[in-house]
Amino acid sequence: MIYSLDKINEMAEGDTDFINSVIQVFLEEVPMDLENLEAAINDKNYEKVYKLAHKIKPNVDLLGMEQTRAIALEIETLGKTPGNNSAAIQEKFPILKKDVLQVIAELKNDFNF
Repeated sequence: MIYSLDKINEMAEGDTDFINSVIQVFLEEVPMDLENLEAAINDKNYEKVYKLAHKIKPNVDLLGMEQTRAIALEIETLGKTPGNNSAAIQEKFPILKKDVLQVIAELKNDFNF
């Protein structure tokens, strides 16, 4: 398991509906954001790469995915830095995608969504 519910549990203060809601929003939004990020990378639309990585970052952070958050931050930074960072972004994205897809599968299994 590469995610942790510690931050969500702390915020929820025992409210299981809140926890389920946060998980459900993650499962609805992050796969679409990931898909759009991959398209933006392929299109070399770096402004969109920056914005989508920035949007994904707090979602993975909320689930305690520190390594994934760090990679999203790197992609975000590369996307907003002028110059040709395509190779570096292409190198980082598969790791982000693998981690996010793994957590999506784990969450669906763990929460029966």
